Amino acid sequence: MKQNYTIRHGALEGVEVFLAVARHRNFRRAAADLGVTPSAVSQAVRALEARLGAALFVRTTRSVGLTEAGQRFLDRAGPGFEEIVAAGEAARDIGQRPTGLLRLSVPRAVVPLILEPVIASFCQAYPEVELEIAASDEMVDLATGGFDAGIRLGQFIATDMVAVRLTPSFRFVVVGSPDYLERHGRPERIEDLRQHACLRLRRSNGAIAPWTFVDGNEVIEAMVSGPLIAHDYPTLLGAAMRGIGLAQIPRPVAEGPIAQGKLVPVLDAIAATTPGVFLYHTGKRQILPKLRAFIDHLKSGI
Repeated sequence: MKQNYTIRHGALEGVEVFLAVARHRNFRRAAADLGVTPSAVSQAVRALEARLGAALFVRTTRSVGLTEAGQRFLDRAGPGFEEIVAAGEAARDIGQRPTGLLRLSVPRAVVPLILEPVIASFCQAYPEVELEIAASDEMVDLATGGFDAGIRLGQFIATDMVAVRLTPSFRFVVVGSPDYLERHGRPERIEDLRQHACLRLRRSNGAIAPWTFVDGNEVIEAMVSGPLIAHDYPTLLGAAMRGIGLAQIPRPVAEGPIAQGKLVPVLDAIAATTPGVFLYHTGKRQILPKLRAFIDHLKSGI
């Protein structure tokens, strides 16, 4: 059963006026400082005194002084009100220019490919932004995790997210080391993978990802087996380079070892294509300047 709660209204009403009168010890000068009439200042102070149940000022025709209650209220309310004003200015700062902590959830494989080339230049260009990169292949909830944005392959991003493309689409390639292929031969068809050690990826939801291929317009998912299951592509890449088995890896992740001759692509004719890498955020509110600056900087550096 729902309980009835009363929302407290007006806890800060009249406090700024009180502080102005206490500072100037004069109602007219306080009114001029606040840009209102002396009558409005007097009414605000009377309303505050009525709400508190105590007189805050001693008024004479020549001077205005604080009562004991007024002095106690000034001692406590003054610093507190200054903190509220400072908090408002800090929040306004974050909403108007790139500043504050920017937290990103990013797969490990993306860090060297996309982020490392631009981290230094971004930090130099925006010294008031603290950049925190949580490198993990876990799919996290941005809101509950306290992240401003995440970076993931397009097919893993929820439809209610706002996605910003960072890379073109690319293929998933099956690769093996020259030594492994010399010992076990090159697979020519999907069926040949049954005779090979296939290194597999466990997704963040606990499921082992099938290997995906495309034959014409048909998408084929192959359940493979092998000696190693990893939770990220860099681990699979390293294992494939050491000749443990074949791995299906995003082409950009494997590009360097392929160019160096450390890995050889196989089954290229039926390699599947992924939409690419995207930065995503909730988009439920206006993008803060710190995130907008990072997106623009990232896209310009790719």
